[in-house]
Amino acid sequence: MRSMLRWGPGRIARLDRAAVRVVSRWPEGPHDDVWKTLSRAATKGKLWFAVAGVCAAFPGKPRNAGIHGLLALGVASAITNLGFKALLPRTRPLPELLPAFRFVNPQPTSSSMPSGHSASAVAFTLGVALVSPRLGAALAPVAAGVAYSRVHTGAHWPSDVMLGSAIGAGAALLTRKWWPARPPVPDTDRSPADAPAVGDGEGLSIAVNALGGSYSPETEAQLREIFPKSHIRLISDGDDVVAEVRAVAGRPGTKALGVWGGDGTVGAAAAAAVEHDLPLLVLPGGTLNHFARDVDARSLEGALKAAKTGAAAWTDLGHVSAGRGIDGKDETAELIMLNTASIGVYPNLVRRRERLQPALGKPLAGLVAGLRTFGAARPTTLRINGVPHKLWILYLGRGRYYPRDLAPLTRPVLDDGVLDIRMVTADEPFARLRLLWAVLTGTVGTSKVTHLSEAAELRIEASGEPLVIAVDGEPLPGVRTADFAVKRRALRVYSPLY
Repeated sequence: MRSMLRWGPGRIARLDRAAVRVVSRWPEGPHDDVWKTLSRAATKGKLWFAVAGVCAAFPGKPRNAGIHGLLALGVASAITNLGFKALLPRTRPLPELLPAFRFVNPQPTSSSMPSGHSASAVAFTLGVALVSPRLGAALAPVAAGVAYSRVHTGAHWPSDVMLGSAIGAGAALLTRKWWPARPPVPDTDRSPADAPAVGDGEGLSIAVNALGGSYSPETEAQLREIFPKSHIRLISDGDDVVAEVRAVAGRPGTKALGVWGGDGTVGAAAAAAVEHDLPLLVLPGGTLNHFARDVDARSLEGALKAAKTGAAAWTDLGHVSAGRGIDGKDETAELIMLNTASIGVYPNLVRRRERLQPALGKPLAGLVAGLRTFGAARPTTLRINGVPHKLWILYLGRGRYYPRDLAPLTRPVLDDGVLDIRMVTADEPFARLRLLWAVLTGTVGTSKVTHLSEAAELRIEASGEPLVIAVDGEPLPGVRTADFAVKRRALRVYSPLY
């Protein structure tokens, strides 16, 4: 094989020399400087590091694409320079084959086979394309130009460029295993439910939490204008939110329950609506409105549209039974879970990410928050369905969330009947280092320390110290045992149907 690859007799060598002779016949012109400049710019990956730097300035796909491209480039460079160049020594093209003015100066002294420039160019571009096809397509002509420039400037034989390009493509595809494409988010799907139209507010009783994040003195007046025939109860500082919401739901003549507030208030209203068999109208008015977003009631306009037409859908509810005290038998707290529950460092991770997000953007804020959180945290020891675990995070979603990593954002289906279980464990050897690497490379969702599963029920038991469980953002300390279950289609909620 080596004799075939060396300059001299051999089929590959003859094809190489024929191709170089074609290039040598091109007349001198400004294009020679262009190819030289492009070739020099790509030396040691400078061109691709610059492109990655530009990508990093744009949060989301461009930034992730740049990181993925650099990862693929690093793999390709290692394979090319540490492997193939040592295994396949080959002399560079000789000066008599090309005009002297075209040769790069100084000429490289390493093995000509394969082309490291081509490997890096293809690896970076394909790595970018795996995340952002449009950005990859825009870079493809530049990568092709870099590859060709190595032949035009006499640095490589055409077969060197072809093998280098193949190595680059293989390296990028290899990184796909570490950084797989996220599964597509399913289309929004709703199961229609019967609910009365309450567009003018007749039969609608609304509980308004004045402590909600977006409440103002004009809120009540605005609601009375939108729903003139409704009954509105203001919940003020010092009131028992749960008791007040239940009283509103039990008011005679109530056909539908409305709630203005964040997820905590909405959770109390959901429990009252189930108790009184009422449909729930969510009016987003708190600091956290995840459930309102998932039922497509992001604004008063969306809620009003559903209320006027009686458009409603079924949604599951999570049920949490938390035992506290000695052996978890002294006190039992029964909670409704609208969205999520978590144990471990997840609440700290989210708080850090949200503080950094305005300045850094969500992906970079998540990276910095993850490094800070996991670098200083200690794992939690507990039993899950009787199996002992050491873990950093246990995240439970009521329903399947997307994307399938540590930054779940959307819940397209409200009644799929599952608990979305995500564990980041500390059981594996070098768990912290593996986790930090996964955070750094953005591959937490596919790391060996990350475990994704689904179930209809889950039991948790503390081992040693009692646990703190955050349910829909509200901390519940002193927990010894906790049972999670899904109540299928337990609640009717007003939601625009598509």
